[in-house]
Amino acid sequence: MKNHDVVIRPYTPDSDLKKLSRIWLDASLLAHPFIGEQRLHKQRVLIEDRYLPNAETWVACIDNQPCGFISLLDTFVGGIFISPDRQGLGIGRELIAHALSLKGRLELEVYTDNRQAMAFYMGLGFQELSRRPRDDEGYAFENARLRLMG
Repeated sequence: MKNHDVVIRPYTPDSDLKKLSRIWLDASLLAHPFIGEQRLHKQRVLIEDRYLPNAETWVACIDNQPCGFISLLDTFVGGIFISPDRQGLGIGRELIAHALSLKGRLELEVYTDNRQAMAFYMGLGFQELSRRPRDDEGYAFENARLRLMG
């Protein structure tokens, strides 16, 4: 189902930081239960202090309220997260399409245990480039590196 009321705008730190951090946490708790709630709460601090301030972030809004975002480091998707109550409306597809139109190609890493995300990316045409057995923090959570060409 396509949601035609989505507006994508640049990230505004003063008004968006806490809202996007909440979206990140809610979506991560749903998508990454294997990581553990305690670890996700610790990672939220990094999202607020390091990742959002240093990335090119685009915010998806419905009725002027943030409902998802995509953060880019050049052509690498550092993260894409949609509020759980807004998933399945096409917002993620719109964010990927927006980023692809800006960059021409996208790469990302995704936990292979996040089957919903894997299916989402493959459905959009991403191609798997490689896998690694551990995440950035050294935990035994397999990641796949994917690429989408515009």
